[in-house]
Amino acid sequence: MIILYILLAILLLGILIMVHEFGHFAAARLCGIEVKEFSLGFGPPIFQRVSKKTGTAFSLRPIPLGGYCMFYGDMDDDPDGKVQDDPRAYDRQPVWKRMISVVAGPLMNFVLAFLVALMLMTFFAKAPDANTYIHAVYENSPAMEAGLQPGDKLLTIHGDNVEALSAQDIVGKITGSDPSQPIPFTVLREGEIVPLEIQLRKNEDTGTYLIGVEIAESTRRLRPGEIIPEAWESCVYYGGAIIRALGKMVTTGEGFNESAGPIGIVQMVSTQTQQYGFMAYLELLVLISINLGLMNLLPIPGLDGSRLVFQLIELIRGKPVNRKVETVIYLIGYAFLIGLMLLFTFKDVLRLFGK
Repeated sequence: MIILYILLAILLLGILIMVHEFGHFAAARLCGIEVKEFSLGFGPPIFQRVSKKTGTAFSLRPIPLGGYCMFYGDMDDDPDGKVQDDPRAYDRQPVWKRMISVVAGPLMNFVLAFLVALMLMTFFAKAPDANTYIHAVYENSPAMEAGLQPGDKLLTIHGDNVEALSAQDIVGKITGSDPSQPIPFTVLREGEIVPLEIQLRKNEDTGTYLIGVEIAESTRRLRPGEIIPEAWESCVYYGGAIIRALGKMVTTGEGFNESAGPIGIVQMVSTQTQQYGFMAYLELLVLISINLGLMNLLPIPGLDGSRLVFQLIELIRGKPVNRKVETVIYLIGYAFLIGLMLLFTFKDVLRLFGK
């Protein structure tokens, strides 16, 4: 079973990477940019097929922790610029087309996150339906002595209708009552309205006046008109949390020790899925997909964000940055990213052994 959950976690990463790279691929093809290779995974190819129509090689490689979409004549395919003058070369394409092909990868991660959030809201999410009831009545409490029972639906308190109030508001209304006077209640029990009076009793440990019950709210599935707004709000919430965490990490270093690489992510996803089920798996897919999209938009050489920066400079200047300068910057960025990945992997391995 543990192996199954690990495989599910690896599958999640594979889905995120495939969707990201497919965004690059689909946008490039729609813009008429030639794609030399679309690969899922790293390492030597274990399967490869070349399209007779487009010449694109579709590859499957054994290390499922990455992937790439290689454009014909770009820096990954042609670092020395030997085919720069070829009209099919990536750098010969209009800059706006190249920008679309770059931003489409992170955009597809956001689209995937939203679609999965829609699935979560449709099949799993619950909302309070403003229907409060007595969940439990404590032994020897004023509520038990007055005859209040689990399952009673609260209708009025002090003559005020409380059916639309939340459980928290009802608790506040009860505890805010005059402790010297009994509180009049009406409850609905098996279709009958039952009047009750309950006297508050002081809890000597906390000093508060209570009647000795647990109040709960019944829930319902989201209505059709609530699904899209709730899915959007959940994605915005996750995105904001990631941006705030990243800001703290950069400015104060807070959260760096809790960050993880691919091994740590696989461990977290497999553990959470094993403990909390398919819903947790989908929630993590939303979170990690948004995280992948945002991280790729950072202006770090080697990520999509840095390509966008160079393309924006080209758009403003009217000519591209010198290929050699750009290549050197990218190599430095790649070295930084590889070093960061090795560091996170080392930390992940130490965590596995409890160190």
